[in-house]
Amino acid sequence: METWLTITIISFSIAALIKVILNILFQSKQQIRLPPSPVNIPIIRHLLWIRKSITELEPIISSFHQKLGPIITLHIGFRQTVIIADHSLAHQALVQNSAVFADRPQALVVDSIGLSLYGSTWRILRRNLMSNLLHPSRLRSYSQVRKWSLDILLNLLESQRKSGDHRHLPVCVRVRDMFQYTMFSLLVFMCFGDKLDDEQIKEIQRVEYLVLANIDRFELNFWPRLSKILFRKQWSEFLQIEKDREDTLIPLIRARKKMKERENKNDHILSYVDTLLDLQLSDEKRKLTEKEMLILCEEFINAGSDSTAAVLQWIMAHLVKDPSIQEKLFTEIKSVVPDGEEEVKEDDLQRMPYLKAVILEALRRHPPAHFVIPHTITEDVVLADKYFLPKNVEVNFMVADMGWDPNVWEDPMAFKPERFVGDGEVIDITGSKEIKMMPFGAGRRICPAGYGFALLHLEYFLANLVWKYEWKLGVDEDDIDLSETLDFTSEMKNPLQARISPRFK
Repeated sequence: METWLTITIISFSIAALIKVILNILFQSKQQIRLPPSPVNIPIIRHLLWIRKSITELEPIISSFHQKLGPIITLHIGFRQTVIIADHSLAHQALVQNSAVFADRPQALVVDSIGLSLYGSTWRILRRNLMSNLLHPSRLRSYSQVRKWSLDILLNLLESQRKSGDHRHLPVCVRVRDMFQYTMFSLLVFMCFGDKLDDEQIKEIQRVEYLVLANIDRFELNFWPRLSKILFRKQWSEFLQIEKDREDTLIPLIRARKKMKERENKNDHILSYVDTLLDLQLSDEKRKLTEKEMLILCEEFINAGSDSTAAVLQWIMAHLVKDPSIQEKLFTEIKSVVPDGEEEVKEDDLQRMPYLKAVILEALRRHPPAHFVIPHTITEDVVLADKYFLPKNVEVNFMVADMGWDPNVWEDPMAFKPERFVGDGEVIDITGSKEIKMMPFGAGRRICPAGYGFALLHLEYFLANLVWKYEWKLGVDEDDIDLSETLDFTSEMKNPLQARISPRFK
């Protein structure tokens, strides 16, 4: 096994060296005009960088931008990747040239909305999601599902808070897992149209965690026949995870199909699976397979749960760190919610500008992803009249750096919701007019669930958490550690632990 692995690495190194030599010898004028690239020793660069994800390379990429400018070219593995860190260049690319930048790298392509090629199938899948599930009128129909999820979260918080009562000890609640479980439960309900029990939800959560945790490990697409021999153990584990996800999710899809055939459509809440069962792929004149529906369900659940839970934890950390922000937010909620009400209703949220400002500031300061899903351009393009990008080149954008740019944001690393209220920043979160921050991406491949779906959930849960409890520093803590770690999303390195006190008794 080690011999084969050594041979494979040497082969890749020789191929990389030959490719570099050929590029130097036969470099065209177009290639010369590519955005600037850092100088590296080719073999060392390929061996070191091919093993790293783009998020692991973030500090290195930021240093390259400081030296070389707002747009650079990197050679990662055998790919040329252009990285853009400038707001105006991002807007010119993703909005002004949206169709050109709307494709995905072939290696990433699966039958999902986020990772599918730009074309008719992508349009059908996205239109289905936007019109049947994410349209404002449809979102309102899930208000009782959100109330059910909120009750789950409040019960978890109350149970942990009271666990120290019999010992007369202050107890810190650890919110990360609670937030993740709550958001996951909400998305599972919306996906499959039913309140699954705790055991079922945790099993789906377990399987989905394994899928996400092993994405990088199971990228065995180069020379599949050879990799199946060289990496037999990895392939075996990959196939077991595939079996687990199918055994867990496909029965739920089949159960929903049987229920739809048996009952009147108006007798139950429309679920995401319901819309997929009826969907017709016009070009292929067929319906979706169970495996395709499984992938779309996973995308729907995973994209809307971890990222929302992570942002909510960041917000609560800042409210604990700066009680004046928490008090200002509570005062606003109190001015809107009638006395005696136990819940902040969704209709109340529209009259809370400071609530929205807190969430926007969290998305600026702690965007769920520091990079977007890579784009591939479909034709040659020139940005800012001087940066040439050839057809099929992979392009990515430094989302976090744009939100922290001191040329755009005053005191960018501080958490100041006030910058979004009154005479502060007027932000188009979709980036259609200009891009100052892009937590959900921008252009045609903007996250369809982000600017409506995630914002509503953040507003609803945040308002109710602050309405129900006063949040304080944990026992023996002097401050909140805001260090980041990049997992599936941008997470707190040391998850929040806080003391909570009921505001109304």
